[in-house]
Amino acid sequence: MPGALDGLLVADFSRVLAGPYATMLLADLGATVVKVERPGAGDDTRGWGPPFADDGQATYFQAVNRNKRSIALDLSDPDDADVATRLAETADVLVENYRPGALERFGLDAASVRARNPRVVYCTITGFGSGGGAGLPGYDLLVQATGGLMSITGTDQPTKAGVALVDVLTGLHATVGILAALQHRDRTGEGQHVEVSLLGSLQSSLVNQISSVVGAGVVPTYLGNAHPSIAPYEVFQAADRPMILAVGNDGQFARLAEVLGRGDLATDPRFATNTARVAHREELVSLIESVLRARGADHWQQVITEAGVPCGPINDIAQGLTLAESLGLDPVVTIDDPRRPGTHRQVANPVRYSDTPASYRTAPPELDEDRPEVLALLGLTSEAGS
Repeated sequence: MPGALDGLLVADFSRVLAGPYATMLLADLGATVVKVERPGAGDDTRGWGPPFADDGQATYFQAVNRNKRSIALDLSDPDDADVATRLAETADVLVENYRPGALERFGLDAASVRARNPRVVYCTITGFGSGGGAGLPGYDLLVQATGGLMSITGTDQPTKAGVALVDVLTGLHATVGILAALQHRDRTGEGQHVEVSLLGSLQSSLVNQISSVVGAGVVPTYLGNAHPSIAPYEVFQAADRPMILAVGNDGQFARLAEVLGRGDLATDPRFATNTARVAHREELVSLIESVLRARGADHWQQVITEAGVPCGPINDIAQGLTLAESLGLDPVVTIDDPRRPGTHRQVANPVRYSDTPASYRTAPPELDEDRPEVLALLGLTSEAGS
């Protein structure tokens, strides 16, 4: 079945995570994505291991590069530069995350490409924008630190998220921007330049935390596993292991109090409303945990869930996958790649479509694996760029 983006050609001049994640999402939906890599080492993440999969590829690289075709091009080489130029002039979408200004000398910057290919949607991903922050390196950890995320994460010191969350959020924002620009092109026939930064994506994604600064002048700090505006909404210790309670309203709290045998808590002025519970968080946590410690987490999960109150265990990632499988979410797919035998397991695209589902056509490519096919796609001979 054709994908929603079937027939779309994407020139992927990005590397590491944010850009490749965006282009993989487009590829899942049927777009033909040509991944341009530097000769020799290729994308940095090809060497970011361990762990490595059975075929020797770094699992980091595998996470964001399925359904793509790889070609290695040295932009300082005239023949390779010609191939890159032809790709940019042919593409419907071009995604790049080079240092601002670095592509100008190759004629691959937004202004130059759009002059030759006015229908192209040209997406630039930076760390801190193309203005005053143009010289700053766009590393996820750096943006987590300077953008404020680490200041609200952790228990006794600022802590980074356990995954490159800012890169992923930026990739999602880039994808939304690209799809919106394609819709505009369908109406007008004109492409446009889409820009997204890691810092801007993070700040948009800080939602309520950054809104407290902008709207109320309140600068939040880290609370560990607690929530600044909701209680009880954190980790609690049961008899055998920790678990979470995520009580979002007064009705849920009243039901929780009944299950715990402490119905009086729901009418106690200290805990009757969410605002009061936040103000008396430490007292409330102590009272709840004194009850939870009497029984195991499995018992509490069953009875609290039956009462309609969100709760659950703290799983590791493998256990999280098992949960998704048990719920019928099919979180893992196996790619049958005719180019290379073997089992290629990937995390599935999370969006389900009734008519144009995501497809898993090829495993993450080896470096320069698809040069002949890419050159043919561009109408070039096999000697071009060699």
